[in-house]
Amino acid sequence: MTLERTYIMVKPDGVERGLVGEIIKRFENKGFQLVGLKFLSPTRTILEKHYADLSSKPFFPGLMTYMTSGPVVAMVWSGKGVVKAGRVLLGETNPLASLPGTIRGDFCIDVGRNLCHGSDSVENAEKEIALWFTEGVVSHNRVVERLIYE
Repeated sequence: MTLERTYIMVKPDGVERGLVGEIIKRFENKGFQLVGLKFLSPTRTILEKHYADLSSKPFFPGLMTYMTSGPVVAMVWSGKGVVKAGRVLLGETNPLASLPGTIRGDFCIDVGRNLCHGSDSVENAEKEIALWFTEGVVSHNRVVERLIYE
């Protein structure tokens, strides 16, 4: 079985609203394994690297102001199909288009305050993990794996 890793970040609005535990709970309830976690105030430098593909967009300056307005929770999750499933758990980028039962569908309204970031591909996940977790992540075997995977 091939396990993927994904990068999930709870943005400043999610931290401020006390939703970190709820977001972790949803990933754990699904069966994914938390292998990296840190609480930090991101620098503009790391955010500019993370959001480099959006740097030419008119909303970029506002995004930088918002993302440096408070701490974030950076996480790495492992599991079968975790990149795609993680994005399903988060919901659509536009919360108004997100279904009830998703994180964004249940807890937010505006795109500019959509609580979380989730990697959009396995390749981008690995780039984001390398950017945010330069020290690496934990690797361990869970006994519960046999109850989650065939």
